[in-house]
Amino acid sequence: MLPQNLPEPGVHAVEEVVSEVVGHAKEVGEKAINDALKKAQESGDRVVKEVTEKVTHTITDAVTHAAEGLGRLGQ
Repeated sequence: MLPQNLPEPGVHAVEEVVSEVVGHAKEVGEKAINDALKKAQESGDRVVKEVTEKVTHTITDAVTHAAEGLGRLGQ
């Protein structure tokens, strides 16, 4: 029988395994968060590009129509 103040022989081994599992879970979690943030950033960049292109196209069309209208007034 072991004295009360000493841990059982398997306790230390279990602590090591738990520590490794927690460390691995932390690494996996950090990677998942980083991947999600990267995808969100890429998606955001894509949306900004699409909106910029749409606004540029809309403004170009408006200026072109205005110039055509002014040209017709001058005739």
